[in-house]
Amino acid sequence: MLQTFTVTGMTCGHCERAVQQAVLQADPQAKVHIDRPQNRVTVDSEVQRATLAQAIAEEGYAVSEAA
Repeated sequence: MLQTFTVTGMTCGHCERAVQQAVLQADPQAKVHIDRPQNRVTVDSEVQRATLAQAIAEEGYAVSEAA
């Protein structure tokens, strides 16, 4: 299931890796695509959206519904 989030606060490659690692901890099989300039994170995962959003938020990033 493809899920898209708006994630603000990512300013560098380290931030991208932190977000990716957070998602992969919630679902090691997830496919993660990050578009930092657009503040967009797309995840192909069967894990519930709220679980993925919480994992990202716990890394310190603001997560909202993608526009």
